[in-house]
This record gives sequence, structure tokens and C-alpha cells, in this order.
Amino acid sequence: MSQIGSFKEIASVLGIASLLGFVGQKFRQPLVIMFLATGIIAGPSALGLIQSHAQIELLAQIGIALLLFIVGLKLDLKLIRTTGPVALATGVGQIVFTSLIGFAIAMLLGMSVINAAYLAVALTFSSTIIIVKLLSDKKEIDSLHGQIALGFLIVQDIAAILALVFLTTFGSQLAGEGSILHSALLILGRGTALIAVVGLLMRFVIPGLVERLAKSPELLSLFAVSWAVLLGAGGEMLGFSKEVGAFLAGVSLASTDYRDAIGARLTGLRDFLLLFFFIDLGARLDWSTVGAQIGNSVIFSLFVLIGNPIIVLIIMGLMGYRRRTSFMAGLTVAQISEFSLIVAAIGLGLGHITPETMGLITLVGVVTIFVSTYMILYSSQLYKMLSGPLKVFERRNPYREAEIDSVQQVPDLDVILFGLGGYGSNLAEDLINRKKIIMGVDFDPEALQKWRNRGISLLYGDISDHETLENLPIGNARCVASTIHSEELNTDLLNLLRSRGFQGKIAVTASNIEEAKRYEQAGVDIIFRPFSDAAEQAAGALEHAMDILPSNLDWPIAFRNVKIRAGSAYACKKVKEIPLRSVAGVSILAVIRAGRLYHEPGADFTVYPGDQLVIMGRQNSLAKAESLLAELSATEAGEDAGRFEVTQIHVESGSPYVGATLMDLKFRQTFGVTVIGVNRGEKQITTPGPDFQLETGDCVVVIGTGNAVEALKERRLLSCAVIIQ
Repeated sequence: MSQIGSFKEIASVLGIASLLGFVGQKFRQPLVIMFLATGIIAGPSALGLIQSHAQIELLAQIGIALLLFIVGLKLDLKLIRTTGPVALATGVGQIVFTSLIGFAIAMLLGMSVINAAYLAVALTFSSTIIIVKLLSDKKEIDSLHGQIALGFLIVQDIAAILALVFLTTFGSQLAGEGSILHSALLILGRGTALIAVVGLLMRFVIPGLVERLAKSPELLSLFAVSWAVLLGAGGEMLGFSKEVGAFLAGVSLASTDYRDAIGARLTGLRDFLLLFFFIDLGARLDWSTVGAQIGNSVIFSLFVLIGNPIIVLIIMGLMGYRRRTSFMAGLTVAQISEFSLIVAAIGLGLGHITPETMGLITLVGVVTIFVSTYMILYSSQLYKMLSGPLKVFERRNPYREAEIDSVQQVPDLDVILFGLGGYGSNLAEDLINRKKIIMGVDFDPEALQKWRNRGISLLYGDISDHETLENLPIGNARCVASTIHSEELNTDLLNLLRSRGFQGKIAVTASNIEEAKRYEQAGVDIIFRPFSDAAEQAAGALEHAMDILPSNLDWPIAFRNVKIRAGSAYACKKVKEIPLRSVAGVSILAVIRAGRLYHEPGADFTVYPGDQLVIMGRQNSLAKAESLLAELSATEAGEDAGRFEVTQIHVESGSPYVGATLMDLKFRQTFGVTVIGVNRGEKQITTPGPDFQLETGDCVVVIGTGNAVEALKERRLLSCAVIIQ
């Protein structure tokens, strides 16, 4: 076919792939399925568009070489060590048991030994690319089950590489050509020489070369692709395969400081070129033979979808993990991977397996990838349904996860905090600085380890796991707060707390205004909006910085916005009581309060929590001033002065308050507090006017600073107080 014809052909195929990819995205399916479908539709079974098999096959081979290159580039043996023996035990155990059981089933179905062996090997590999994408989308990549899954997926990748080396090296001997011993000795010598050369280059040439090439990202990417293809060709010349050579090329660059940058830039190219492998595979499927394999494909698909997770459940259960962690990790092996299809394609090319077996493996791949995607996406709902029966896979004492917990019996708990990530960690730090007693809940072991050293009560668990919530001392807590950005999980938490009769405050995190409104309608007491609040403060800082200092003025003085926090030692203080000038040499230029600007506040101007101070001085002085303003109150009196308190005053029979109006009592002038409402029986009056007249039995709700509350206490006018931070 002419070049123009080939170009039109590939353009048509790419158009179909894009359209099907969009459809797959709507159904939350990996692109692998859509690429196979593209090959089937564009192949001889349907439209018959694909004629340039040689060109597509060449692109497919480069794509596979790049896939193996990036696997070698990102081979993280440290992850296997950090997840402990469970990664090796689960990875190796799953490979051994899956292959043995799969081989036995294939033999019972009447397959030949070599076809059964290929099928058994293909069933053992799971797709690292698909699993990492799904776990990342669900924000579970740092969870315990996510880390364990990544660990044994790496073990699978190593096993897949070894399988490729074996097949491509000894493939002709397995087919009956020549002596295996002679080939083994020959390959061993060549392999040793290849590894020695690559090792010397890694030691003396590659680091310096990459350092120079890194000055140009485009040149670095070009070198990486060239190096992968060059070693791939070299490996093929020495009797290995291009895949093995490309893998070694990736390993040779894995120790450099630029491996992540290289991987990030080549991932898109890899995915694009792999498209042609799956298109080529789909186009070559012989549907006359595939149709006869539907029954067998159902059997093997059920084994992969159900049997593989059960194997992981058994192994992890015996190793002391809770059934939920084992179940979530087990779902990640409920499909076969692109490596399975690559191994099968090599076996077909070597004449080891029949087209029927290739079609069977492809069908199993399509079914398991399609179904397991939804199994992982809806893993929490699946676990809720199966939690009871799964108890058989859990030891009485799941000691490995019990070691992560450090739950302490706390009779008077202030806050149970879900989520100890970036925002949650900062929130926990501030609460501790305010001398609050907190309990942290998270599914990231590393996050828990950080806080365990601080002596805080901790529980390893997920907000979606109701069994975790059952173990929490909710009845002892004044507040339950979630910093997790998931409306579904936060709504589940809200419903569960209400079902257990929780009477304290509930705080959740909203990602946007619409979500915040829904929380408000659901009756949430406190709504965190970290992104919106931070953006608002940053915009205010930029706006005033731009207005204050023209860009064309070269001046050593700088400006900074500093927000006064509720726990600050200088909250509710007058400007003259804040020693910024004497201690840091900094001046207060303005105060921003609720969007209003107070320029050059006077000495008697009072600064309240939430105010933003625009301070002026040299850069080093500004940093010192910011630290000063962040200091917390050192004494109880200082803390009380830095807080607001809501108080209630009961109007009893015979009280001088009976019949008086709020204007007559002058709460603000006399006591320094503000009336915010009156409770009269079951009626709540939230906006009483100055002429509002008090009656016997009324409860006047006022708000004021700690000092004002103390004054009310001394006059014995206070019935109770609730502190507001």
C-alpha cells in the first residue's frame, strides 16, 4: 500500500480509537479494552480498514519496548522492602497458586501441556498500569492495601520479565530446535557480557551524560528513547529479545536523579505506541476460533475474578491482616494484564500456542479487565455486602494492623479527626497547640507513624469502614471532624454519627460551594473550605501588595499579610499592646476585617481573630514579626482573653432584668458583651431589637471575650458558658 494510503488508514484507525476511548471514559473503563475493540472493528472481522500490518506491527514493537523500558526505569525494589515480607509472600504465593490451579483447570478442559502452561502463566499477571490509575483516582495509593498491592504487583512485573527472557531466549529450543543446554550456556555468556557492559556504562558514563543532557528536556527524552531502542536491538542481536534489552536500558537509568522526569515525559508516548499493539492484536483475532472458546473463557474469567482475590485473602489473612485490607488488596489481582497478552503474542509468534489459545487469553483479558474495573471502583460497597462471610479469612488477632493502632482510653476527648494528610496534619498541629485532646484516624501507615511519636491516640482505618467507626469512642468526643475530600464518605460519616446518637459538633471538608451548601442543608455544624479560604487570603495579599508598592519602585521595604488566629497571644489586643515595632522593627500599615480595609489603625484599635494585618518592614523583620503574631497565649488568662465565649443569663422571678429592655441594660457598654439572642420557652428569638423587653424565664444569649465572661462570673450573672475557638 502507498504511503498516502497508509497515512489515511492510520488516521482512520486513530479516529475510531479516539471515539471508542471517549465512550470507554464514560463507562470508566481502561483504554486497553477500547484499543482492542478498535482493532476488532478496524480489522478484517468488521470494516477491514487495516492493511498496513507491517507499519502497525513496527509501532507496536516500539511501544512494547518503551513499556519495558519504563518498567525498568521505575523498578522500585525499596517498595517491596518497606511493605515487608507480605509483598514477596503475596506476590510469589499468588503467582504459584494461580499458575498451578490455572494449569490444572486447563488440563481438565483437554488443553495440551504447552498451551495450558502459557495460559496458566498469563493468568498470574495483573496490570500495574490499570491498578495504579484506579487507586490514584480513588486516593488509595498511599493506603496500606494500596502499598501492599503495589509491592506484589512489582513482584509480578519481575516475574513477567523473567518469563519474557525465558521465552524469547529458549523459545526455539522449546519448539524442538537445537540443544537447550548449548543455548543456555551461550546465552549465559552473552547475557553476562551485556550486563557487564551496561554496568560499566552505569558506573562511568551514563550519570555524567544524563547530567549534561538534562539541560535540555527535549534532548533528554530523545536520548532515553534512543537508548531504549538501541539496547532493545542489541539484546535481539545477542539472542535475547528487544523487550529484555529495553528493560535493561530502563534499569541503567533508574539510579539517576532524572528517572522520574524521563518517565513522566515518555509515559504519553508509551501509551500512544501501545495503542498499536492492542489494535494489531484485536485485528489479528480469528473470530471463527474465538467463538468456540466462550465457554472456557467464562470458566477462566471466574477463576481470575474470584479465585485470585481469594488466594490473596488467604495469604494476607494468615499473615495477620484484617479482612478489609486483604479484600481491597485482593481485588487488584482480579484481572490479567497487558503483559499476559504480550507473553501470549510471543508464544503465538514462536509457534508454541495455537490461535485458539491466543483468542482464549484475549477474551479472558477483556472480560476480567472490564469487570474488575468496577469491582475496584465500588470496592467499599462490595466489602459492605461481603463483610460477614469474609470473617473466615481473618485471624482472631489481626496482629499486623493491631500494631499500627495506638488507641488510648480518653475519658474527655475534644476531637476525633479523620484524615491526617496535609490539611489534616496542620489542623491536628494547631489543635494540639491549643491544648486540645484529639484522636487521629487514617489509612496511611506513614501518616500514623508521624503522629504516634507525639503520643496521640490513633486508629488505623478508613472512614468508609463502619467497623472502624464502631471501635471509636464517639460518646466521649465533643467534636468529630473530617478533612477528607469526598462528599460520599462524609455523608456516610454524618449518617452513621446520627444513627449512633452523637450529640457533639460535626465538621466536614467541602471542595466547592455547591458541596458546602449540601452539607449545610444536611445540618453539618462546621464546614471547612481550605482551598477557598486559602485562595481568598492569597488574593487579598496580592491585591494589597500590588496596590501598596508600585512595581517600578526599587525599595528595600516589603509587605506581608498575616492572619491573626484565635489562639494567638495578641488576639483581642489593642495595637499599642502588640510589640511589633519594638521587637521586630515592623509597622502595622492596615487591618483587613471581613473584606473591609482599616488604614493606619490607631493605638487603641483592637485586633480580633480572623483579622489580617498588613505589616511593613524588611524581609527578615517580616518573618520575625509573623512568628511573633503566631505565638499562642502562654497563660490561662491569656488563653481566655484570646477566645470568645457564648454565655447565657437566666432572668428569674424578682430579677431587676424583668421588664427592662436591652437598651436599658446596656450589655455592651457595661459588660463588653453583645446580645445575640433570647430563648423564651421553646421559642428562639435570634434578632432582638434594642426595645425588646425581658420577661421572667427568659434566657439571654450573649457573646464576649474571656475577660468579659470573667467579669460576668464575678457579678454572678452567668449560668453557663460555651467556649468558641
